[in-house]
Amino acid sequence: MDRFLYLAMSGAKENLYAQAINNHNLANANTHGFRQALGEAYTAPVRGPVYDSRDYVQTRDEVIDFSHGTLQSTGRDLDIAIEGEGFIAVQAPDGGEAYTRAGNLHIDSLGVLRTERGLAVLGDGGPIAVPPNESLVIGTDGTITVRPLGSGPNALAAVERIRLVNPDTENLRRTDDGLIRSGDGQAVPADANVRVITGMLETSNVNTVEALTRMIELSRHFETQVKMMDTADNLEKTDNRLLGIS
Repeated sequence: MDRFLYLAMSGAKENLYAQAINNHNLANANTHGFRQALGEAYTAPVRGPVYDSRDYVQTRDEVIDFSHGTLQSTGRDLDIAIEGEGFIAVQAPDGGEAYTRAGNLHIDSLGVLRTERGLAVLGDGGPIAVPPNESLVIGTDGTITVRPLGSGPNALAAVERIRLVNPDTENLRRTDDGLIRSGDGQAVPADANVRVITGMLETSNVNTVEALTRMIELSRHFETQVKMMDTADNLEKTDNRLLGIS
């Protein structure tokens, strides 16, 4: 069998992988704080003692684009956006620590502060619990201040401070559950320099026009690889017929 078929097959396989990444980005174009993934491909040459002509396609591990999205005003007290670099520390479903830029928070029926996905927001002492209150304010440093129920207008109490971190993005990875975690699995210490803006949300950094254009390009590349596979198959059939005649 002509090795040309394997070359085309490797290209088609990696094109499908790139399409999956691009489709995932498009599906999260409206997800607050989402960071798009980049599929990087490279040629893997196969060299031998006779004829060095084979270059297969390989893809690197998923790379996350940590460029910022735009800020949208909501006016909601529990909506926060990271100003500049940094992340909000949250508790993953497995009990570990993860990080997000999605600041559309809410308080559940038990008083636990959670993200839109239902992940508990972490403070210095673990998940943050907010007592019943008349009003709530989140400061620029993440400190949550409330006015307890039945108290006067000046009776303010600091509840907890949202743990804001600023890890090295080179050490971050996205796991199968879609959460961003540190590469070594260790918790990242809080960074007092990270600031938040209340009443704002950060959008996804996915450019839908670019993603749609990329989808068309990848589809055409895949069709080209399939045509190459058909060509290799036709060549093999032709060779078999010629050998049968002889």
